[in-house]
Amino acid sequence: MSNAYLAKSLPDSSDQRPPPSTSEYALAREERKENTSMLLLLMPALVMVVVLLIMPLCWLAFQSVQTEEGFSLANYARIFQETIYWDTFALTFKISFLVTILSIVMGFPIAYAASRLHGFWANLVLICVILPFWTSVLVRSYAWLVLLQRRGLVNQTLLDLGIIDQPLNLMHNTTGTVIGTLHVMLPFMVLPLYSVMKKIPQDLMQASESLGARPFYTFRRVFLPMAAPGIMAGSILVFVICLGFFITPELLGGGRTILVSMLVQRNVELYHAWGAASAVGLVLLFVVFLIFWGINRFIPIERILGAR
Repeated sequence: MSNAYLAKSLPDSSDQRPPPSTSEYALAREERKENTSMLLLLMPALVMVVVLLIMPLCWLAFQSVQTEEGFSLANYARIFQETIYWDTFALTFKISFLVTILSIVMGFPIAYAASRLHGFWANLVLICVILPFWTSVLVRSYAWLVLLQRRGLVNQTLLDLGIIDQPLNLMHNTTGTVIGTLHVMLPFMVLPLYSVMKKIPQDLMQASESLGARPFYTFRRVFLPMAAPGIMAGSILVFVICLGFFITPELLGGGRTILVSMLVQRNVELYHAWGAASAVGLVLLFVVFLIFWGINRFIPIERILGAR
């Protein structure tokens, strides 16, 4: 019998693996049981996501391509052909960007103060930030109508102090819309900033100053880079919410400042054009996804949200 035949007939030692032990079987069974339990726990949330998010989006997509003649992309073509849609999207992004910048400028000092103060004063700052959440957005918008009207508190105070000679036009325009929206959006900037700033060790600032760095240099080179994830998280949150904001722009804009959300509402309420409204909503959603994709190309979303 040849050596080659013997080599083929003998079992390969590399294929001989020890049979799984009882502990390995038990470990695998426990892992499957844990995965099943996690899936069962996630089922209610998954059902809610499908019912409240996926199904409405599918319905919007179906409505956007349906006309009286049947399947058509006319609703999407109208968005790119008519000037009013371009102007509305441009104004929406302009106001959202402006509100985001102002939220950073105003929210950063507030969050910094809350993160560096202690005891009663820190709690007082946080209460002042959270307090607007206890009031309806509708009530706050009407309050701004009272404050910003031509004979409102703001104009009357400026007139009494002699700063202006005639009332300023602060409402039913872009100015009033930005002021009211900024008031609503400011807590959404302060809270992410505060959560990040609170985790920055004070020892790092003291170490930098002990090495001879000036306070502004320490703030710019040590504190600000570590607070950048909070700035990005708050900016994304404020900007995306502003893109679809409705109540405050509708009231303070006075019908002259038309945003995308108001365009959707008018297509449905005035013209009963569900297809056109659905197309506008989906285009806005696609633009938001593009924004997230572009940001993720430079800074991972997981890093911004603090996942890693």
